[in-house]
Amino acid sequence: MALPAYECPMVVVGAGPAGLCAALEAAEAGIRALVMDENERGGGQLYKQIHRFFGSRHHGAGKRGFEIAAEMVEGCERAGVEIRLSSAVLGCFPGGELLVDGPEGVYLLRPQATVLATGAAERCFPFAGWTLPGVMGAGAAQTLLNVHGVLPGKRVLMVGAGNVGLIVAYQLLQAGAEVAGVVEAERGSRGYEVHLQRVRREGVPVYFRHRLLAAEGDEGVEAALVESVDEGRVRRFRVDALCLAVGLVPQAELAAMRGCRIAYADELGGFLPWHDREMRTSVPGVYVAGDAAGVEEASVAMDEGRLAAVAAAEDLGALDGARAAAKRKELLARLEGLRGGPTASHIRRARARLNAG
Repeated sequence: MALPAYECPMVVVGAGPAGLCAALEAAEAGIRALVMDENERGGGQLYKQIHRFFGSRHHGAGKRGFEIAAEMVEGCERAGVEIRLSSAVLGCFPGGELLVDGPEGVYLLRPQATVLATGAAERCFPFAGWTLPGVMGAGAAQTLLNVHGVLPGKRVLMVGAGNVGLIVAYQLLQAGAEVAGVVEAERGSRGYEVHLQRVRREGVPVYFRHRLLAAEGDEGVEAALVESVDEGRVRRFRVDALCLAVGLVPQAELAAMRGCRIAYADELGGFLPWHDREMRTSVPGVYVAGDAAGVEEASVAMDEGRLAAVAAAEDLGALDGARAAAKRKELLARLEGLRGGPTASHIRRARARLNAG
């Protein structure tokens, strides 16, 4: 029995900041975009972010993540964008069809343009005891806290002193958990200084040049062993939860299924779909944006989504060359500003290599 199939101008896979901004930009160009997301609500990772965002008015500066997510979803609804939730895109075939499993059943979509804004998955690594209950990604802990109202543990050790680890450590404190410490293998934090100092002001020790050795316990985490990289001294932390904030990996599976060229950039999370500065992949009609195009900040994802939609609108003939060039110039300038400064030098280098190749 053949699956039902539907034609549509543009499909955006992922209702996070990149996907929603892509749909809004497409709507502005007169393109009816259909947004698909496997979750029960739109907004991606933003809807579980309770801290205030930096940036500019274009990126919701001063607002909390869940507020920005709600505004984006409402903006899409006003613009006539259809967002289909609880709809997982299972396949992206060489002919361009998307296989969807949604509340209506399984069906095919045949878009003229596809924007892959599938986000990233939490990175993990094997260590003794890593399968014990109580070992989880920092993002999973944040979901438990801010979405489901569940405390992941009473006494928690955070591994990773990037923005995610520091922010979630602080949110654990706000929720009433004790944070035994933040462990980081590098000599300094990879996150913003404001997040590091906020955690330290709460009395949480940050152990630089330390690495996780093992989790101990019978039916769940009871302790964690951490070693000083320089001295070899081992500390034992009595904890009932261990959170890993050791990076994210772009979700490039659909792009690979579609036949897009896959590149590697360690600074951007690893394997990702190759794309040019305008977010076009190696396959005509397929675009990528957000963490699926390389892990960066939510503000970057927003403008990458807009940039991908501009490229798609131009390719579909909905935007003439002059209007597309003007929009592209503005968005590329904003992205350059977001990636400015010494802390983002590795991102700029990785982007330059990717675009050159």
